[in-house]
Amino acid sequence: MTTENGTLLILGATGGIGSAVARKAAARGARLVLAARDQEKLDALAAETGGSTFVLDATRADEVHAVVQHAASEVGNLSGVVNCVGSILLKPAHLTSEEEYRQTLALNLDTAFFTVKSASRAMMKQGGSIVLCTSAVARTGLFNHEAIAAAKAGIVGLMQSAAATYAHRGVRVNCVAPGLVETQMSERLTSSEAARKASESMHALGRLGQPEDVAEAIDWLVDASRSNWVTGQVIGIDGGLGTIRPR
Repeated sequence: MTTENGTLLILGATGGIGSAVARKAAARGARLVLAARDQEKLDALAAETGGSTFVLDATRADEVHAVVQHAASEVGNLSGVVNCVGSILLKPAHLTSEEEYRQTLALNLDTAFFTVKSASRAMMKQGGSIVLCTSAVARTGLFNHEAIAAAKAGIVGLMQSAAATYAHRGVRVNCVAPGLVETQMSERLTSSEAARKASESMHALGRLGQPEDVAEAIDWLVDASRSNWVTGQVIGIDGGLGTIRPR
């Protein structure tokens, strides 16, 4: 089954990466269900991609379940689910409040778990592809990343276990692990020229990522015609940040 003939549900669809995924999938003929918190942003993306919209708070299990059921039952032929919901928190542990820590886990790990929980059940009969977004920081120690690294590392563990659990049902589960990508969420990290150059220098290829860089990998993972023997993998789309050091 491919998203060309199926329905692709994107959680966090109005973010930089989510909207890039929507555009790529729409260009291939996928039916889209676009889910996010802001109806106005959803409407603008839907007008561009032809998708239907669903307003939700992805940190709530019942709302994630509702949108998955909508995509599977009312739209039909659910073949792919992508969770692009997330956050960035750069603070050392001793300066991170309990509220910041809980929110980081909720936006990243909780939303990923709820996505797997509902999508796997909906796909058990016909199979499909689930893609989660982790980060290069999940497997590479970078300073001031304790809370977000913990959340993103949890997503990797979740993905690997789910991939093993649901493989016999034909459900593939994988992660993409970006480096720093230029989106609205990361603007404050690149707002000054000095900060931008420092961030670029950490990536061996000498530049920050673009949403389309990550969307290309996600689009490949949700399309079974191209990736139907791939499950349980973390694919780094990070300019080398997660594995190599620049000269």
